[in-house]
Amino acid sequence: MPIHKVTIHEFLKLGKQFPILDARSPSEYAYAHIPGAFSFPIFTDEQRKEIGTCYKQVGRQQAIKIGLNYFGPNMAGFVEQVESILSKYPYANETTVLVHCWRGGMRSGAMAWLLSFYGFNVYLLEGGYKQYRKWALEQLNLPFNFYTLGGYTGSGKTDILEKLVQQQMPVINLEGLAKHKGSTFGNMDMIEQPAQEYFENLLANALQPFYSINENGEFSQPSPIWIESESRRIGLINLTEHFYANMLRSPIVVLDIPFEKRLNYIVSDYGNFEKEKLINAIVRIQKRLGGLDTKLAIQALLEDDIHACFRILLTYYDKQYKQYSEQSTRKTYRLKCLEVNAEANLKAVLTTIIN
Repeated sequence: MPIHKVTIHEFLKLGKQFPILDARSPSEYAYAHIPGAFSFPIFTDEQRKEIGTCYKQVGRQQAIKIGLNYFGPNMAGFVEQVESILSKYPYANETTVLVHCWRGGMRSGAMAWLLSFYGFNVYLLEGGYKQYRKWALEQLNLPFNFYTLGGYTGSGKTDILEKLVQQQMPVINLEGLAKHKGSTFGNMDMIEQPAQEYFENLLANALQPFYSINENGEFSQPSPIWIESESRRIGLINLTEHFYANMLRSPIVVLDIPFEKRLNYIVSDYGNFEKEKLINAIVRIQKRLGGLDTKLAIQALLEDDIHACFRILLTYYDKQYKQYSEQSTRKTYRLKCLEVNAEANLKAVLTTIIN
């Protein structure tokens, strides 16, 4: 069967239906890839290194021979892997697969040839993953409209975003994509954050359902996207300059919830973590928190006075948020709420925006 070479836009459209096979090495895939793609390496990391070294030191033809020695014995296995992947898809007798490598060169070309020769319907991405990265960064530069949800730490903003998702409203959960809750306690569960590049891929992918670009390149967004107010840095991840500037221009609804209510919410969220992890998190911010408050917070923790510990920490974060919010000049809606209650506060937020 013929191999169909397609643009990134055609490739991503097809990728909503058919499996994407990433022919790059395992380490390339592990660092960053097209969300949803299968790791389908034609060579291991060691083999790729050997072939690349030969290419530079000896020449192209000798490097190809080495590659063929590795590729040949695995061809039947590659075909069987694709059959296994397709068997898990909801449509019977489907043979369509999408393939790419780094630049759309020899690795994806060889894999596409093999699968096409066997009888699969193969689509090959022109420009490879490099072209996808260009596309992803372009998406983050689009003129998105946002509704930003703000408020002091412990206001339950993420809970409200989850309620919005349940109502099928456009939402981007930046902390969810970054696998970090934004504060020094944001990675207490020790989940590894994605690489910066992969986070950008995830964000571009998450934005895709909420806008369209017509044949003339005109951008259209039916309704604003809800997003939580964040600093530009989320753990080890940085939002791109243009995307963050869009956030700062967007209207913001600020939840104003009493300190004690937020404190109780924070304690219920973080209070059950191991003391050692909590102490390590406090030590990470001791320069900003100050020596005395660091000592008092750790002492309260060791004495099992969780509320006293988090009272110190929440006071610190409130000061940080106040300084940040006072610098904002965008349209701001301040919403007084009695407690941290996602359902009740969501109704108030939506009423405020509509009116």
